[in-house]
Parts: sequence; structure tokens; C-alpha cells
Amino acid sequence: MADIGLDFWLTQWNWEPSILIGTVLIVGLYLYAVGPLRKKHHPGERINSGQVFSFLLGMFIMFLALVSPLDELGDSYLFSAHMVQHLCLTIVGPPLLLIGTPGWLVDPLLRKPVIFSIARALTFPAVAFFLFNFDFWLWHAPSLYNATLENQNIHILEHVTFIVFGVLNWWPIFSPSALLPRLSIGGQVLYLFLSGMPTVALGAGLTFFPPLYAPYLAAPRIWGLSPASDQQLGGLIMWVPGNIAYIFVVSILFIRWMQGQDAKQREQEALQDGVENEVILQ
Repeated sequence: MADIGLDFWLTQWNWEPSILIGTVLIVGLYLYAVGPLRKKHHPGERINSGQVFSFLLGMFIMFLALVSPLDELGDSYLFSAHMVQHLCLTIVGPPLLLIGTPGWLVDPLLRKPVIFSIARALTFPAVAFFLFNFDFWLWHAPSLYNATLENQNIHILEHVTFIVFGVLNWWPIFSPSALLPRLSIGGQVLYLFLSGMPTVALGAGLTFFPPLYAPYLAAPRIWGLSPASDQQLGGLIMWVPGNIAYIFVVSILFIRWMQGQDAKQREQEALQDGVENEVILQ
């Protein structure tokens, strides 16, 4: 048994240089792009404060997931804690980054033929869907998962692919560019419905299978969780909260669709009333 108390939460922060440098570079480049670079090359473009907040919030959530004691908790004690971290890197952070990215920032890059061809291929819904889910399932194979806990470089690679493929996965929903546009609302709903299925299947498997990951079998036990209970909890975290995010976005899309249908109906009714009034006057 291990004692996880206040001292753990105060001292077990992971100040890995690659995380610190990567975060500073990304945030610094983003702020430079929406600030001085925008004023110089896109003076007519306005920066939406909500977009800046969204981008910085996404970066902060992912940064916190990687440097806070949650990282040590997931690496050394609990599989379920690791699943919380993975959801932050794939389901929470990437869509916030896309929402926070203005179209005028990525359009100049996408106008380059080579970059556009690569980006169009990678963000094609079927391709983005496959790459993200294949990557997510692959890293949860016991041999690779155990390797990430034993080798820091492999672990970093895992996290990088989670974020990159997470951005690709959410692109058909939150694309910031008209050059590679979002799916129609109906297409987005279908895409999100299908996106939840692979994580449901993986989460269900982890919930009902016996413990698969050797490092957690030998890990000190905390909070009364056995290896089996810990894996079941991790599977449920992937299964339920992970899909709540998809359901939340689908709900917003459905409301927007209903509002659009209502606006069209009112417009048609107003047009019909105008025709009828014109006939009466004649």
C-alpha cells in the first residue's frame, strides 16, 4: 500500500524539459501570430478574444495533464489516472486548439499546393477517423503501453501522436479554414456518432478483461483499488466521460440545426404572407 497525501500533490510535478519547451514555443508562436504578425500581414483581421482563450485553455489543460501529479499517478500507480490524462490529450485539448485557431492564420499555409495536398488527405474524414482510432488502440496494446511506462522517449512519442491525431480527428468538426471546410451539420453528427464507437469498444474491453498491464500489477496499491478494479475504472472513464464529450458536441449541433430549420420556416412563412398580401391588394 502507498500513502498518497498532500505531500504527493505538492511535490510530484513533472518538469520534463520537452514539455516546458514545447508548450512555451507553441504558446509563444501563437501569441506572436495573433499579435505582431497579424498587425503586420493581416491588419484588417480582428482577433477574437474567445478564440485566444480557447487556444490557451486547450494548451493549459494538456500542459497540466502532463506536468501535474496526475502524470506520476498514472505512470506509477493507477491505470485509471492514465486514462484521464489520455482523454485530456485527445478529447479535450485538440478541439479547443482548433476552435482557437483563426482561419486567416492557417490559410496562407494551405494555399501552398504541397501542404494543401497533404493536409487535404490527412483531414479527409475517413482518414482522420482511422488514423486517430488506430493510433489510440495501438498505444493501448499491452506491449506498447508497458513500453511507454519504461521508456520516456516512447512515452513522449505516444503523447505527441495523441495530440496530432487528435487535432486531425476533430478537424472535420472544428476546421478553422474554408479551404478544408467542416462537414455539413448532418455529416458532423454522423461523424461524431461513429467516433464514439471505437472508444466504447476499447473501454468496454478494458472494463471486462482481466488486468492486462504488468506495471500496474506490481504497483503499490492506493485508495483500496486492486489492479482489476483500477482497470475497470479506467475502461469506464474511457467509455463514459470520453463519449459524453461527443454527445455534448452532437447536442450543440442538433440545436443549431433546429434553429436553422426554424429560421428557414419563418422565412418561407414570411415570403408566403407577402405574396398573399400582394394578391389581396391587387
